[in-house]
Amino acid sequence: MGAVCREVVTLQLGHFSNFTGAHWWNLQEASLCYDADFPPGELQSDVLFREGLTLGGHVTYTPRLIALDLKGSLQTLKQEGSLYTTSHDSSALTWQGQVMTHKESPPDKNVFLQDLDRLEKGELLADFGDATGATGHCSGGAVTIETVNSALERVQKPYRLEGSVRVWSDFLRLHLHPRTISVIHQYNHDGESARLEAFGQGEALLQGSVLEELEDRLHFFIEECDYLQGFQVLCDMADGFSGFGSKVTELLQDSYGGRGILTWGVAPVSHRDSSPIKDLYHMMNCALGTVHMANHSSFFCPLTLRGGLGRRPAPPTSFPLVNYDPSQWYHSSSILALALDTLTVSYRLRQNGAPMWQLADALTQSGRKVVCAYGAVPFPMMHGSSLPDALQACGEALPWKPLSVCPDPTDGRCFGQSVTLRGLEGKNVVSPVVPGTEPASPLHCAQSGEEVLDSFIRTHYPSTPLAVQLVSSPSKLTPPFPQIFNPSLDPQGLIYNQIPTTAAAVSSVPVLTSVQCSVAVGRMLAELQKSCRVVDLRRVAPSFLSQGLEAAELMESLEQLRSLAYCYRDDSGGMLRSSSEEDDD
Repeated sequence: MGAVCREVVTLQLGHFSNFTGAHWWNLQEASLCYDADFPPGELQSDVLFREGLTLGGHVTYTPRLIALDLKGSLQTLKQEGSLYTTSHDSSALTWQGQVMTHKESPPDKNVFLQDLDRLEKGELLADFGDATGATGHCSGGAVTIETVNSALERVQKPYRLEGSVRVWSDFLRLHLHPRTISVIHQYNHDGESARLEAFGQGEALLQGSVLEELEDRLHFFIEECDYLQGFQVLCDMADGFSGFGSKVTELLQDSYGGRGILTWGVAPVSHRDSSPIKDLYHMMNCALGTVHMANHSSFFCPLTLRGGLGRRPAPPTSFPLVNYDPSQWYHSSSILALALDTLTVSYRLRQNGAPMWQLADALTQSGRKVVCAYGAVPFPMMHGSSLPDALQACGEALPWKPLSVCPDPTDGRCFGQSVTLRGLEGKNVVSPVVPGTEPASPLHCAQSGEEVLDSFIRTHYPSTPLAVQLVSSPSKLTPPFPQIFNPSLDPQGLIYNQIPTTAAAVSSVPVLTSVQCSVAVGRMLAELQKSCRVVDLRRVAPSFLSQGLEAAELMESLEQLRSLAYCYRDDSGGMLRSSSEEDDD
């Protein structure tokens, strides 16, 4: 008897959330296996995807996803998609009078989208010969999605889209269901007017037709689930979607309170149209969104490569084996998506997984609803070495970097964490036994990969409740994932012993992540609360308060943020403070 599929509905709220989501779904789609003769993988794709049928009776596999964005954000992507549409013959019109037609030139497609169109029409298959290994055609002569994926995977064309990615659909590989995309027409994605910039604007949005449409889409995806385990919500933190996400998570909590609601608040490193006032808006939105979305979620985890959520953050997170441009949303969102692909493994496993509610309950004791994430993207491992060798090479340091503006606490005080390593398929997760030689370290004596990783983490967090899991299959990187990795990596994401003169493209990487509830969260929340409290919005940014948020509500929310930060005091009852966290009261 197969494992029960506990379905998840994903919501993406905002433009950077959809950037991250586009990479995330490309990663999921690259790991799908359409061949029934292959054994099922470790991760259960039906958790995230749903089956359907086109009008021609062909099976489709699309994300169980609701994506919201603003007017003008889709560019070449049709809101209703193309899987379930039919062409209409204009000659069927019965009107005999004069007809005047006004056509607007469609946005230009980049080279990747052009190739995707030609592949789906079968025009490029001759270039790949029979190497695709896929057969079958859709109505109208278009090849199946399996054929397109196989062709893209095999050709590995080195797309350079940095200068041509304007919106998230510019690099989206897979088809979406017609009920997935919802456009909010009250606000513009770009331009100077009608911008969704303030928390209060977003809060006021979830009513009337916007609310009705969201509820209709939720019901559609939920009613076809047999064992719904919950929702994963990606929500922009820095703009008005922060307020919108607060209301959406409140709706989910009220309507589906028994399910897990894991909310990932995302933010880019920088904004194109930044200014001192807009930076202030971003900080306030992050603070208000954090406290409200945490209140209505099983847990809330910020995900960003910014050095901080304040107006003057530290330099962005850097990774030793990644060369990315922090100002490129196309780059930074790819790293977050790659980390998220591993952070979410526990509730997508086919066997021995931990459902959403179990993961959240283990991490959010005593009102600590905000958690933080760390990642080694990629995990640094030499070609031909073992997991104990790789961890021992880290010395006294941990291999991961902060993904939630929470520097890793050096004192080991952490209330709980879940650590996942994926991508060492076919590699040595334990040290090979060599008769007559002494093990290089205690890690080299471990009998399993889980034991190796558990022992290593416990040297840094000796008294922390810990869940460890290893997944052998890697995150597969297919075009057009950005080519941001160091030339020292081989195609499997391992470090070359000797860098070749011609480096091949990286097609998969091992990733190590940790999601944890630690004292670092309390420090981050206290810093954010203090930065917001010292600002007199009525004097420097009265427009923020004119968007539906009362001054009293703001002060109450900041007090809630302060109380939330206090929950992260140490077990002895003393508040863990830095010098900047001193209470002025």
